[in-house]
Amino acid sequence: MAVYKDKWNGYKGDTWRVATYYKDWKGVRRKHEKRGFATKKEALAYEREFVAKTSKNINMGFDTFIDIYMGDMKPQLKLSTYVTKENIIETHIHPYFENKSLSEITSTDILQWQNELLGVRDDDGKGYSQTYLRTIQNQLNAIMNHAVKYYDLPKNPCIANKKMGKAKAKEMLFWTREEYQKFSEEMKCKPVSYYAFQILYWTGIRCGELLALTRADFDFDNQMLRINKTFQVIKGEELVTSPKTEKSNRRIDLPEFMCDEMQDYFASLYKVDNDSRIFEVTKSYLHHEMDRGSKAAGVKRIRIHDLRHSSCALLINLGYSPVQIAERLGHESVTITERYSHLYPSVQKDMAKKLDSVFKEDKDDD
Repeated sequence: MAVYKDKWNGYKGDTWRVATYYKDWKGVRRKHEKRGFATKKEALAYEREFVAKTSKNINMGFDTFIDIYMGDMKPQLKLSTYVTKENIIETHIHPYFENKSLSEITSTDILQWQNELLGVRDDDGKGYSQTYLRTIQNQLNAIMNHAVKYYDLPKNPCIANKKMGKAKAKEMLFWTREEYQKFSEEMKCKPVSYYAFQILYWTGIRCGELLALTRADFDFDNQMLRINKTFQVIKGEELVTSPKTEKSNRRIDLPEFMCDEMQDYFASLYKVDNDSRIFEVTKSYLHHEMDRGSKAAGVKRIRIHDLRHSSCALLINLGYSPVQIAERLGHESVTITERYSHLYPSVQKDMAKKLDSVFKEDKDDD
């Protein structure tokens, strides 16, 4: 490894270069060279980091390891997942630890980092949500676990600390069927909004899945809807990609009225081919319509994703099992579906009444 003055046409220039040999992951000896450093100090600093990086030296800078970690993870993640991970790291993790080496980070540093995030407040005095804090925490844990597993870091410094936030939100919001019907009436003045929300509520599909739908996804003869893609805006670019998970690829049986409504909607569209998106609106547009419809209908404002909760809760109330519902909604596991089982308050009241009846029957028998 060496640092030299750059040479141009045989003459020394004003910049510095680094030249070295190293072994890649296959054990092949390769040459690495980088030019254009303004000072010898900058060239030497680059040299130290490069050596640490290629030799898996845990004394490398944290920012250098972040580059390695993201490079390791990128081929394994969907683009949307990668971008989310990148944003969390660059916003909430990298700035705090960027001046430390990987091996220097201690549980005390982690505690101070947690306290800083817990103290963040917006203009309205609100901090990060408990679930978002847990997401940030999990991301740092993942980075450190990667360093332990693949780069010989002795231990994860996060282990000694209590995790920030909570894995689950306090309460899921949802609409009863009656609340949705009131909202739906307010949507009828805008067909694109009405039909979009009808699909979201009665099928329980995700918003991205809705926005990716094409005419070809509907099989009216067999009353089926195909879900095999999702619509996303990533770094300002509109993309249609594969669904969230493998189980998100699915076919959903449609009720007859839904088939009739969607055929009416298609008849109203002008020259839409089989592969064009049928809802060429944005998630922001749907948010605005939720605001408008909720206010006009006099029902509580819920999120777009809460329509999925509402659909799931409706099916549970109709007597379907978590396994059956998980298949329809494309949940990766039944445990996700089971989180919704508490949503219909009438079910709990019915349970209490039935238990009361059983108790009274037993007492009468005595």
